[in-house]
Amino acid sequence: MNIEEFKKVFLEEANKNNINVNNTEIENLYKYMIGIIEWNDKVNVTAITEERLFIVKHFVDSLLINHYLQGKEKIIDIGTGGGFPGIPLKILNSDKKFTLIDSVNKKLNVIRDLSEKIGLENLEIIHTRAEDLASKKEYREMYDVATTRAVSNLSTILEYMLPFIKVGGIAVCMKGPNYKEELEEAKNAIEILGGKYEHIETFNLEGEMERNVLVIKKVKNTPNKFPRGQGKPLKEPIR
Repeated sequence: MNIEEFKKVFLEEANKNNINVNNTEIENLYKYMIGIIEWNDKVNVTAITEERLFIVKHFVDSLLINHYLQGKEKIIDIGTGGGFPGIPLKILNSDKKFTLIDSVNKKLNVIRDLSEKIGLENLEIIHTRAEDLASKKEYREMYDVATTRAVSNLSTILEYMLPFIKVGGIAVCMKGPNYKEELEEAKNAIEILGGKYEHIETFNLEGEMERNVLVIKKVKNTPNKFPRGQGKPLKEPIR
């Protein structure tokens, strides 16, 4: 797929979802896609390598939450994997400070390589676990927005997200169609962790994929004992 074909497919879907991009941003998204697909022969970064699916399920999907970043300065993407939603959002928000974290370093090495080639700045990529980083004062409650995409159940992921967010900031959780049960089970966790459920937005991409975006506002400080270590947020979610 050349750049013109990429642009046509991307804009076709982006325009349906009020995603505004300029030519430089489109070029950088294209470079990132080509780079990921090339790297994928060596490192299993993504299962999606067909270009059209990549554009829709990685780029357009990630950028559905771009409007939540407007007026914000510091964003952290937790469990970024192959850089989604963090890198597409960073490409469209060059002025904002982004931190991307994941526990799988080989994928982060790919992101580091490609983001350097593209020339992305104000971007910190850290190989760490959320429970370790959140205990450091230079990261705890320092972010305006935390993002995640399809990472674990809601109670678990909010225990990792909310300690990073300053009071008044938001957690933006990208979930699939089964979010209602998760949200019901997470009500107590949200309150304990200092959050408040705000609202949900639902999107459909090409009529095949349902994306639900849950927004949780940070209304008070998270108790210092969270997030718990030793995998407890996953093994023993807050109920």
